[in-house]
Amino acid sequence: MPTQTELLSAAAKAARVAGEGAVEADAGRRLRPEVVDALADAGFSRAFVPAESGGAPVSFTEVTRAVAAVAEECPSAAWVGSLMAHTGRFAGFLPAEGRADVWADGPGTRLVAGLVSQVVAQPVDGGWELSGTWSFVSGVEFSEWALLMATTDAGEARFFAVPRADYTFEDTWFTLGMRATGSHALTVERAFVPAHRSFPFADLMAGNQASDEAVYAAPWLAVNSLTFAAPILGAARAALAVVTASLSSPKPPKDSVRVDIARSAGEIDAAELLLLRAAGTADRGGVTAEETARGSRDCALAVEILAGAVDRLFRGSGTRAQAEGSPLQRIWRDVRGAASHGGLQFESAALRWAAPRPAGA
Repeated sequence: MPTQTELLSAAAKAARVAGEGAVEADAGRRLRPEVVDALADAGFSRAFVPAESGGAPVSFTEVTRAVAAVAEECPSAAWVGSLMAHTGRFAGFLPAEGRADVWADGPGTRLVAGLVSQVVAQPVDGGWELSGTWSFVSGVEFSEWALLMATTDAGEARFFAVPRADYTFEDTWFTLGMRATGSHALTVERAFVPAHRSFPFADLMAGNQASDEAVYAAPWLAVNSLTFAAPILGAARAALAVVTASLSSPKPPKDSVRVDIARSAGEIDAAELLLLRAAGTADRGGVTAEETARGSRDCALAVEILAGAVDRLFRGSGTRAQAEGSPLQRIWRDVRGAASHGGLQFESAALRWAAPRPAGA
């Protein structure tokens, strides 16, 4: 199983594979199978698998760094790798028998998550029956199990673990950016889910540990935004690398553009510090409600900063950057697409952090 330093080293190898196919992936709206294999082999799919299920969980900090490294070559691949890791943490909240089912063939099971749905799980003898469609399930084409959120007839939100044989997907992901994430619609028709393959969403929200590993103690809102912010960090670095190459040209950019490059570089560094503080706080354990709200706020703010920095770099690069073959326009599309994710919006995060408090708190 990968240690923290091994994950980052393996991510560099996966990044090279992803980078070789990044242009093709964007044009064809699909990652190459060997890219997904490289992500799994690097350890993303088992990064947060409990030790008792064959894993060796690494830190949120290391996963964030590893995802960003892949995103420097292909943001879509990094997005899928990040979800592989964090969805594995979801599965760690299943009862022991459910975890045994999901990881029966080892800790490398490729998991996806579906949270966007109006499905109501129907109680049946021994568990539930699921039927319905979940939108925007990134990486579903290459998945082996899905963790799908639905409500019960009592109104409780729960996750349900469903094997690949029980769901299909429809090619629905036609977008401006992050085109190769394969975030298609997943459909289930009358699948039986035994009780041991389900857990309350409230357990994930609160970090009610189903395992002794510290990564399971982190409240969901303290770390969920890292899943989607880390690929944007790596993509912003890639945009900066493209533009800073112009500083070595025989005719360097004019002073105003150089100032913009320096400002964007500083902003990308500042955003990284915000993300790593959120990850480090979760790694430390004992995350308070205030720290949870701060982590969510910081991730959303970091994404705003990163998107603004990439906007500035793109705008300052002129018409050439808009050419179809320009890597900068592809990166800009990916950053703008990723930054629109609902979990990264600053207003909701800000209102959680700035909630009314008792006097003196």
